Amino acid sequence: MDTKVLIEALGYLGSALVVVSMLMTSVRRLRIINMIGSIIFAIYALIIRSYPTALMNFFLVGINIYHLLKLRNVHASYTLTEVNPTDRFLEMLIASNRADIEQYFPDYFKKETDGTRAFIIMHDHEVAGFTVAKQLENETLDLYLDYSTPAYRDCSVGLFEYDELRTRGVRKFIYTGNNPDHIQYVEKIGFKKNEEGVYVLNQ
Repeated sequence: MDTKVLIEALGYLGSALVVVSMLMTSVRRLRIINMIGSIIFAIYALIIRSYPTALMNFFLVGINIYHLLKLRNVHASYTLTEVNPTDRFLEMLIASNRADIEQYFPDYFKKETDGTRAFIIMHDHEVAGFTVAKQLENETLDLYLDYSTPAYRDCSVGLFEYDELRTRGVRKFIYTGNNPDHIQYVEKIGFKKNEEGVYVLNQ
């Protein structure tokens, strides 16, 4: 194949990856794909001696690395606030995400909310997730609703939340639902299925 064609293909590939990254709902995937696309496009720019374009893309690589490192440091990235289960902001979040919640937590709207605790997790000024859980004996929370917004479904919200709640006296988390996608999520975080079919995360 002609060298010029290969160089052009490299440029198109880098451009395509940058565009595709904008379609990602996960912030982490967006950053990773955008970084790969920027690296490829920077190499293409150097080959064709378009140095301003190469410089711009190297800056984009640096920005993506910075944000990816920030996402890895979950305690620096997120904040958790406990709210009343009847908090109006929480109710608005649940209502606006109801269709998605019904898909992942189909039994949530049938549960009694007496004795529950609620938490909202923020990333900078964005809502990353929210949780409604039943407070049980032995410092245990039964996770009725453990919802991450689409942009933050990379386990970082859960890892932060459970670590933070441990510092507030929670020693055990249980999930009794049967949604396959959420089961896959909690297993990644470290939940184990016990003999009763309940997924458990201990301190």
